[in-house]
Amino acid sequence: MQMLKENGLAQPQLKSDDALSSASTHFHPALIMTAAVLLFAPAAHAAEVPAGFDTDRLTVVANVHAEGVQLYECKEDRTGKTQWQFREPLATLIQDGVTVGRHFSGPSWEFTDGSSVIGKVEAEAPGATKDDIPWLMLRVMKRGGDGVLTNVIAVQRLDTHGGLYSGRCGTEEAFHVEPYSAQYVFLTGRL
Repeated sequence: MQMLKENGLAQPQLKSDDALSSASTHFHPALIMTAAVLLFAPAAHAAEVPAGFDTDRLTVVANVHAEGVQLYECKEDRTGKTQWQFREPLATLIQDGVTVGRHFSGPSWEFTDGSSVIGKVEAEAPGATKDDIPWLMLRVMKRGGDGVLTNVIAVQRLDTHGGLYSGRCGTEEAFHVEPYSAQYVFLTGRL
């Protein structure tokens, strides 16, 4: 095998007598099984965006994955019973394996470039299971800093997993953190 330089990078160049180019090349059974699974497995379908989440006139600015928790606090409800009540989210925003920001109370999103937005819920749809927080469409009410989020007018929370926690609790002012993940889509344009 010879190495050929292309665009400054060494690239392998096979000769006809190299083992890889021979008709007798053998493939590992695990490789064959992996290929079969990928070829014949049902294609993953992107979840459909619910009604009220209309984005026809909007453009995606950023699409990030969030890993974090939903923080609940033990408080009295209107009937005087203590219940777990949602307090705030705490999440890391990840894009292409890199932390690009954080999500916290407001609801607020802040990117590492200093840009930030605060949203208000406009539409809601249930998550896929009883344990998943709802999908949300939020209108941006306030912006800060210059960067990726500067012109964002709406945020979608989609593809949620986990995060819901409810029921009676014993000690007032106790806290519970419930893990969750979601996709946050930041949009610009006209609503």
